[in-house]
Amino acid sequence: MQQPRSVELIMPSGYPPDMERVKKAVDRLTMAGHRVLNGERLQRKFQRFGGTDEERLSDLNSLADANRELADIVMAVRGGYGLTRLLDRIDYSGIAARLQAANTVLVGHSDFTVLQLALMAKTGLVTFSGPMLNADFGAEPLSQFTWDHFWQTITAPEREISWQNEEARDLAVSGTLWGGNLTMLCSLLGTPYFPAVSGGILFVEDVNEPPFRVERLLYQLHLSGILSRQAALVLGDFSACKTTDYDNGFGLPAVIEQIRRISGIPVVSGLPYGHCPDKLTLPVGAMAKLRSADGRVDLKFSHYPCLCN
Repeated sequence: MQQPRSVELIMPSGYPPDMERVKKAVDRLTMAGHRVLNGERLQRKFQRFGGTDEERLSDLNSLADANRELADIVMAVRGGYGLTRLLDRIDYSGIAARLQAANTVLVGHSDFTVLQLALMAKTGLVTFSGPMLNADFGAEPLSQFTWDHFWQTITAPEREISWQNEEARDLAVSGTLWGGNLTMLCSLLGTPYFPAVSGGILFVEDVNEPPFRVERLLYQLHLSGILSRQAALVLGDFSACKTTDYDNGFGLPAVIEQIRRISGIPVVSGLPYGHCPDKLTLPVGAMAKLRSADGRVDLKFSHYPCLCN
């Protein structure tokens, strides 16, 4: 059983479309002994957002307030869209200073990627790309893999995960682990919110994007010089990546081979991470080592916020 923790909910993007699912997630956290804070935010709705821009911005910037107590974990309720509207008004340095001092874990994925990368670019803050309240902890059935890996990761100073990939080539690299949702990552190119990472291990995933769009996004990273500066590219889950008859055999495997050929860097697939039931929790901005041999891939990461006490 996990040590009881406090969990603050934030809705910086969309609102939850299924309140029964949210209730189930809150009940699961409570039954596990955790204390869920700011549940009143779950009732907010403005257009497609989890509150007005001002409300959602206030939630984020309140994390920088030295006069309030921070929770152990700050968790996004869901993704969708909305954080891009707030990027130029977020108190990055204030948030980073308070979260680092309190050793608070900040977690989410999907649209949340832009906040994580912006914090990394502006301050170097390490956050977690992982489960959210609505889609993950409210899922039926709950993925025990996702639940266990989240708690195991944020309560240990380092972690090593492995997966099978018979096509993985022999590899041993190390560098900064960074990335997230591919679409949101590419949306930050050319802005001050895109991290300047060289020699990194870049991980990406996406949802509802056909193969040609995935390739186009990866080409955007290639043509802008981002891929060639990385030690490796790691591909997670590309949920609902559907082909049509017009694709004529052009699918995700063809995309992977093309990007491997033109980028000149190692490309490893099969990472259990993304818009999928079973997902890892990955520290964005941590140090990592990636190795593959004999059809097995190992990813070890360290130097991230840890609720180790």
